[in-house]
Amino acid sequence: MSNVAFIGLGVMGYPMAGYISKAGHDVTVYNRTVAKADKWVAEFKGSKADTPAKAAENADFVFTCVGNDNDLKEVTFGDSGIFKTIKKGSVYIDNTTASATIAREIYEHSLKNEFGFLDAPVSGGQAGAENGALTVMVGGDQTNFDKAKDIIDCYSKKMKLLGGAGNGQLAKMVNQICIAGLVQGLSEAINFGKKAGLNMEDVIEVISKGAAQSWQMENRYKTMIDDQFEFGFAVDWMRKDLKIAMDEAKNNGSQLPVTEIVDKYYGEVQDMGGNRWDTSSLIKRLSK
Repeated sequence: MSNVAFIGLGVMGYPMAGYISKAGHDVTVYNRTVAKADKWVAEFKGSKADTPAKAAENADFVFTCVGNDNDLKEVTFGDSGIFKTIKKGSVYIDNTTASATIAREIYEHSLKNEFGFLDAPVSGGQAGAENGALTVMVGGDQTNFDKAKDIIDCYSKKMKLLGGAGNGQLAKMVNQICIAGLVQGLSEAINFGKKAGLNMEDVIEVISKGAAQSWQMENRYKTMIDDQFEFGFAVDWMRKDLKIAMDEAKNNGSQLPVTEIVDKYYGEVQDMGGNRWDTSSLIKRLSK
């Protein structure tokens, strides 16, 4: 069993850290909102620290799961960040969805300071985190992946090393690009079917067994039909992720015409007050 630090106890990080603790590892957590850390310690075996640096002091593995590049810089390079205390030979695993640029910056820092680093964003949403069934897209060196894969497995159903530093983040961008188009297509289809007078639950029952099937269809069609949007990844976070992807597309010369349109549609959902609705709320703008 290992000493583990886990920084960031949001809707994803809280259960992920819990699964690591349940596996028998000695987990120290840090969260900006102290009450959340107190709640975690009361629920799982482990302890809390006052700063990321304190949490990381004796850790064999350090995890972060925070909001964006700026949050990540604060908990790593900041005055009380984990890089003040992280020990040589440890492995740092970042589960944040961030840019490939910051992943490569952290990787270079890790080489100079003799610790390992993996950028390891996750997919599966809150439900996947709570069920310990996340998909983990990993960038970094094989040696560090081999060291860390058993502990990452505590909260994952599928993980894969996809190449060098930053590749995990690039793969997550691919993931979000796919989701954006899928959810818009599903929204248009359900709205069309309802207006055509079809029983959409019966329709989905049939077409979900054919070529139109997707995770979004299987898991979100009923709540979309019922006009309920409190079941997953928030619109605010999706727009953050899509911006990262669109910025990267400018760097690599790729075109994202559908993604750009769907991002604007999510902006309309935000204007409707749907910042915290889940991503399937795209259908709301079709029926407003």
